[in-house]
Amino acid sequence: MRSLALGLFCLLCCNAVRLDRRRPRPSAAKRQNETAVQTRAGENPCKAVPLDFVFVIDSSRSIRPHDYEKVKTFIMNLLQFLEIGPDATRVGLLQYGSVVQPEFSLNTYTNNVEVEQAVRSMKHLATGTMTGLAIQYTMETAFTEEEGARPANLHIPRIAMIVTDGRPQDTVEEVAAQARQAGIQIFAIGVGRVDMNILKAIGSEPHSEHVHLVASFSQIETLVSVFQSKLCGGSEMCAVVDHQCHHICVSSPASYRCKCWEGFTLNPDGKTCKEIDHCADGTHGCEQEFTNTKDSCVCKCRKGYTLRPDGKTCKPEDMCAVVDHGCEHICASLPDGFECRCWPGYQLNKDHKTCNKIDHCADGTHGCEQDFMNTEDSCVCKCRKGYTLRPDGKTCKKTDHCVDGKHGCEQDSMSTEESCVCKCRMGYTLRPDGKTCQSLDLCQTVGHGCEHQCVSTTDSYICRCFEGFLLAEDGKSCRKPECGDGVMDLVFVIDGSKSLGPANFELIKQFVNNIVDTMDISKTGTHVGLLQFSTKVRTEFTLGQYTTAEDIKQAVRRMQYMGRGSMTGSALRHMFESSFSVKEGARPNTPRVGIVFTDGRSQDDVSEWANKAKNSGVTVYALGVGKAIEQELREIASEPAEKHLYYAEHIEKMGEIAKKLKSRICDDKLSSQKACQCENVIMFQNQVTETLKNLEQNVEAMSKKLETLENQLVLK
Repeated sequence: MRSLALGLFCLLCCNAVRLDRRRPRPSAAKRQNETAVQTRAGENPCKAVPLDFVFVIDSSRSIRPHDYEKVKTFIMNLLQFLEIGPDATRVGLLQYGSVVQPEFSLNTYTNNVEVEQAVRSMKHLATGTMTGLAIQYTMETAFTEEEGARPANLHIPRIAMIVTDGRPQDTVEEVAAQARQAGIQIFAIGVGRVDMNILKAIGSEPHSEHVHLVASFSQIETLVSVFQSKLCGGSEMCAVVDHQCHHICVSSPASYRCKCWEGFTLNPDGKTCKEIDHCADGTHGCEQEFTNTKDSCVCKCRKGYTLRPDGKTCKPEDMCAVVDHGCEHICASLPDGFECRCWPGYQLNKDHKTCNKIDHCADGTHGCEQDFMNTEDSCVCKCRKGYTLRPDGKTCKKTDHCVDGKHGCEQDSMSTEESCVCKCRMGYTLRPDGKTCQSLDLCQTVGHGCEHQCVSTTDSYICRCFEGFLLAEDGKSCRKPECGDGVMDLVFVIDGSKSLGPANFELIKQFVNNIVDTMDISKTGTHVGLLQFSTKVRTEFTLGQYTTAEDIKQAVRRMQYMGRGSMTGSALRHMFESSFSVKEGARPNTPRVGIVFTDGRSQDDVSEWANKAKNSGVTVYALGVGKAIEQELREIASEPAEKHLYYAEHIEKMGEIAKKLKSRICDDKLSSQKACQCENVIMFQNQVTETLKNLEQNVEAMSKKLETLENQLVLK
């Protein structure tokens, strides 16, 4: 019985232990939140250090929803260490995927409660990972005074905290270096399989203070305590760390950096300093000697020489400048003294100081028939007006400028006092070249053969057609254009991404100009505009900018290669919203055509803006080469895709695409029958007006000719 009672007691005790284990306890997260609430409820334990602080949050599709919530919790826990206010710390936040989405700026909220509420309200983007684009936006926009950043002369630290979980789809090294150079202190936090080299390329030096990597989003909370001492101010870092700076240590709210005295530069180790040798690169250009100073490399001259005003070359010391030389004209310094010299046409007197003018005609032996003139070197014979000097250089003969037959006059010539002047016979006028003659009206004196109009020019004549007609290839006859022939608003959308390369970009420019050569480019004909896109979209020229093919081709040749990412969707949006607008030259009731060229996958969605453009009436041709995606090309191109989609495996085969595209554009009838009829009515009205105008001009010209003939008969 005693054993049975002891066993029953042990069983009850074990059950009591199990029940105690099953009783729910507060979770770690709940305890942590309670602690955070208690900290916020009491006095903020942080030292008030004013900052301009911007969170840059990766919101790509690789982050799962519950991990996204952990990032928001991490941000809110960091906010408890910041005193937020207009004169204290200002906080901004942006998140990024394929695009940058600013949530709030540095001047949006003025207290912790508003900021935390804004963080809780954030929505996951779940798109790409354009980290470089986000850093560029942070540098160029988020830290501007318009967005709430305080002026640089106030020395308020500018801090950016970047949280990412993957490899960027664009480059970050260059733009991160620019941001750091602009005075932004960057903390880089990586989660999961992030390349540490990429984090170091983003974060500020020293990396031990600014670069952090955790295995998962569950561990990101461990960084809260790490950043508490950084964000709360506390002691200056230079006072509490072994900084090992050679000259000067400069503390910042979360780190430190080494600095050198004036005239020194920091070595690559970021610690030691070396004196700046401005003469070391050999570009000083000093003729003789040089010396390194605190600010620059200064040129020097050897003894007996003095530095010229160019600061580079040397000249001998000028004795004439320091002695009373007494020279009447010129003092010339010599290595061991000086000498006096005279101007040309003068000679030095026996006193070796004064000068006397030389008169070569004074002795009367010149033998000139008419006039003479004393020159610097001799006595020269001259002839009076209307005479010319003979080859003997002494005698003169009356001038006949036409006698040598070299005048080159086409019809008549006349010698004047000064030259031989060309003249033309009656009915002709002298051309600007002063030699040849042209008919006063070639259209009246030749069989021009023009079907509609003959227009006299300076040297010849040209045929023209009435409005609404086109001049045929023979240059004389006229043809009536087919309905819609050659009249459209055409916009090229050209891929300028780095995958294309500069050499291939030049081939694309040739391709564009090849297409332009087939168009009837004019004020009333086809208008052409062009966009280039990469990470950004750039309008090279608008539809209303040029009205001749040559002007368009020159603009294409001047086009500079962008060489960055590939945002085809943004380019289609720009084409739809801006390129075909009245502001940029689009015309009403005119067919609209877009030719889109790409060589790879777009970094954003293309279907939305391609459909909007097509639904608005734009006919879109999609041209792809190399790694272009067929599905994307089909989403871009108008229906049927077989007539509006072209692909070549290599860029060198763009010529074949050009031939097919020319044929397709020429075959498509881009005008409706109603528009054609309206155009024919206007064309007929213009023809009648032009014909009446020409008749009036011809009657007026004939009246003037008759008046001239009457005057000539009266004179005879």
